[in-house]
Amino acid sequence: MSYANLDMDRENRTGFPEVVFCEGKKDEHLIGIYKKLLEKDGRVFGTRASREQYEIIKKEMPDAEYDEISRILKVETKSNVDNKGYSGEGEEESKNLPHYIAVCTGGTADIPVAEEAAQTAEYFGAKVERIYDVGVSGIHRVLSKQDVLQKACCVITVAGMEGALASVIGGLVRNPVIAVPTSVGYGASFGGMSALLTMINSCANGITVVNIDNGYGAGYVATQIYRLAAGSSVNADSK
Repeated sequence: MSYANLDMDRENRTGFPEVVFCEGKKDEHLIGIYKKLLEKDGRVFGTRASREQYEIIKKEMPDAEYDEISRILKVETKSNVDNKGYSGEGEEESKNLPHYIAVCTGGTADIPVAEEAAQTAEYFGAKVERIYDVGVSGIHRVLSKQDVLQKACCVITVAGMEGALASVIGGLVRNPVIAVPTSVGYGASFGGMSALLTMINSCANGITVVNIDNGYGAGYVATQIYRLAAGSSVNADSK
């Protein structure tokens, strides 16, 4: 495969398999990458995929599934589904854990990025509680969710505009907050830069910030926290 040098040993090193960033890839390259990863793991997870890319992959791999909101394109063989999927016994273990990852959005327009985060975490075996449209313009909405937020092992906060939601939640909870600025907003939001700078400069403690619209990155690190909260790295030693 001259166009891609796939990291086939990543799961053994990190506990997480390689994930495909679909945007910008040629059709034949995407097909080749998906086939190679599917052959090895029986399961492939891709982000930032288009409907057109899904249809191309679907022709080659009938088990392909696509979510229009998150733009996640995944393929899983039937035998792998029957064996409980990617996490194996780790996934069964995670279902019995008392904790979860909370994913919050400022507004409905932030949901695509939030779903990328939530579905990433779920793919890696974590439980997720969604708390959407609780932005600071109606502060009572997030205040009414304090109990759910406090019980989470960590909180992913997804917001555009001025991005103040992360600071508010950071001042309410004792657990880590992963802030995701989105490109939602009018001109002076500068495609998410306004929210990014607000989150980076927050005076609330315990806030970590990922890149603009990077739901996948937030879901990944949240799963690392989730596994640590379980007292072990789920699936890290499964191979």
